[in-house]
Amino acid sequence: MSENFSLQDKVIVVTGGTGILGQSFIDGIVEAGGAVGILGRNEAVARERAAAINASGGRALALVADVLAEDQLRAACQEMMQAFGRIDGLVNAAGGNGADGVLAPEEDVFKMNLAGMKRVMELNVWGAILPTQVFGAAIAESADKGSIVNISSMNSKRAITKVLGYNMGKAALDCYNQWFAVEMAARYGDRLRMNALAPGFFLTEQNRSLLTTPDGGFTARGELVIRQTPFKRFGHPDELQGALVWLLSDASRFVTGSMICVDGGFSIFGGV
Repeated sequence: MSENFSLQDKVIVVTGGTGILGQSFIDGIVEAGGAVGILGRNEAVARERAAAINASGGRALALVADVLAEDQLRAACQEMMQAFGRIDGLVNAAGGNGADGVLAPEEDVFKMNLAGMKRVMELNVWGAILPTQVFGAAIAESADKGSIVNISSMNSKRAITKVLGYNMGKAALDCYNQWFAVEMAARYGDRLRMNALAPGFFLTEQNRSLLTTPDGGFTARGELVIRQTPFKRFGHPDELQGALVWLLSDASRFVTGSMICVDGGFSIFGGV
C-alpha cells in the first residue's frame, strides 16, 4: 500500500514554486521521493531552493519562467526533459491576487479597476492553462502515467468580498479542471489525470497583512475567516502536502476531475 503513495522516481514540475505554498509543495514531493522542477519568476529563490534540495540528496532543477509567457514555458520544459528525460506530473500553483485587483468597501462598485480585475483573473486561469498545454504535452509523450494538479481556492465556490478577479479566475479554473479531465480521459484513458486541490485560508506574503496584525492578532477580515472556519485557525502550508502527494501518486489513479478541499471545514460551515 505504501508504494502507491510514493513519488519515487517521478518527475514533477511546480509552477509558483518560489512562493510560500510552493515551498511546501516541493518539500512534500521531494520527501515522497520525487524529483522537482521549481518554476517561478524569482530566479534567486528558485536556485536557492533547488540547491538546498540537491545538497541534501534530492533532485531539483530551478526553472525561471512567467506562467503567462508560452515561450518561457517551452524553454523550461526543454530544460526539464534534458535533465530528467521525462515529466510525470505538474502542479499549477502559480496565481494569487494583486493590489489592482482589490475593491475596498469605500470604493464605488461601478467604478472598479476592471483592468486590474482582468489581470488577476487571467493569471489564475490562464496561468494554469498555458503550463498545462506545454508540460501536459510532455507528460503525455514521456510518462506511463501522469497527474496534473490545479490549485483552486475557497473563492471559487463562495462570494469572498473585495477580490472579484481572483474569485472569477478560480471559478474558471474549477470549470477547466473538470472539462480538461474529461477531455484527457477521452483521449488517453486513465494515463492522464487532472484534479484540483482547494486550500482554505493559509497565511502567505500576499494575504498576511489583510488577515493578521503586526502583533500577531487578527484583523477584522481575519476574524471573519476564523469565525467561518470550524477549526478556528489558519492552515499551515505543510498540511497541504498529504492531499497533494496523494493526487500526484498512483494511490489516486481512479480519481480525476475532482476538487479536494483542505480548509479546516470552511467550505461546509453554514455559520450557525
